[in-house]
Amino acid sequence: MNEQKTLLSRIATCDFILTETALFLDTHPECEEALAFYEKHLGMKKKAEEEYTSKYGMLKHCDYKGQNTWQWTEGPWPWEYEEV
Repeated sequence: MNEQKTLLSRIATCDFILTETALFLDTHPECEEALAFYEKHLGMKKKAEEEYTSKYGMLKHCDYKGQNTWQWTEGPWPWEYEEV
């Protein structure tokens, strides 16, 4: 698995974990262990997204950082990577 695909997989995994943990927290809002688990994976997702955007470009339109061009439409889309 190439690095780009690995990062996308890490981001998707964190998204799943965050969604499921948020559902748990909806019914257990004071569970400190679940809150810590959520914060840990939120940090992992942010780190993976930052790494992805620095190496491969925008992952979502809100990754725009004030560049001179709108890079959202440049290059392959995140799901159009080449298999290695």
